[in-house]
Amino acid sequence: MELAFIPSPSTGVVHLGPIPLRGYAFCIIIGVFVAVWLGNRRWIARGGRSGTVADIAVWAVPFGLIGGRLYHVITDYELYFSEGRDWVDAFKIWEGGLGIWGAIAFGAVGAWIGCRSRGIPLPAYADAVAPGIALAQAIGRWGNWFNQELYGRPTDLPWAVEITSSVDGRVPGTYHPTFLYESLWCIGVAVLVIWADRRFKLGHGRAFALYVASYCAGRFWIEYLRVDEAHHVFGLRLNNWTALVVFLLAVVYLVVSHKKRPGREDVVEPGDGDGAESDDGDADDSGDRTGAGTSRPSDAKGVTGPSGPGKGTGGTATATADKS
Repeated sequence: MELAFIPSPSTGVVHLGPIPLRGYAFCIIIGVFVAVWLGNRRWIARGGRSGTVADIAVWAVPFGLIGGRLYHVITDYELYFSEGRDWVDAFKIWEGGLGIWGAIAFGAVGAWIGCRSRGIPLPAYADAVAPGIALAQAIGRWGNWFNQELYGRPTDLPWAVEITSSVDGRVPGTYHPTFLYESLWCIGVAVLVIWADRRFKLGHGRAFALYVASYCAGRFWIEYLRVDEAHHVFGLRLNNWTALVVFLLAVVYLVVSHKKRPGREDVVEPGDGDGAESDDGDADDSGDRTGAGTSRPSDAKGVTGPSGPGKGTGGTATATADKS
């Protein structure tokens, strides 16, 4: 007999008149705003301009949503294209179903387009937005709670989540709240990246690589707890293999990048430094100032120009709750 559990919401949609407010979409939107806010602070702290992160997010976020949906639909194609299914449902993103792997990959393409148009190095931008992406994932995971999906094995632990829906093969009962496990893990990843970035002055994409490796480590064991239908390869879920491969790639990048390009970028955003002025730059707690950034050429060589040392800034993120 369960004495305590996390109740699931009776519905994932609240109607304000004719307007439906879906919990899943709401969590994604909140995650994006948090990621952009934190990313902006970190970008300013690195010497960039306030607002750059949001501008590039205009490219990164839509690409990320498209990529996340594509990954989910491709890896769970039977949900949309098998007998008795309606392929039109593949476009109903508000009903849940975003794969973080596709979201990050396509989001990076969008970010690259935005960075290229401004002459900004993508690795520096990725470093700034990395903790924000992790926090966006932490928030986005609660969208799965609203949809009563992606829970783990049955359990009677006090923090088990109660599933009441019987739609799409669900069996009412109490299960491991894998959405909660991953949310807490992502918060830990964000804290780790912020600490390591300040302690070791990570640059050239290494903060982002640390985020990727740390997330994959947690995703591997959390994925192992899940009981929803998934493709298996050699006894492991497809996402386990994806997490393992991406983890190894991230670790290799960390090692090779540190040897080839130690330290941080001297300049992260071209300009005369005027755009780096921001109230946020005076109280950043997520990254150290480097004294470089948008300074004049003379500043980058250690000579303080009329405008003084470069100021700091912060990044953005593609946030998505992950269905796959």
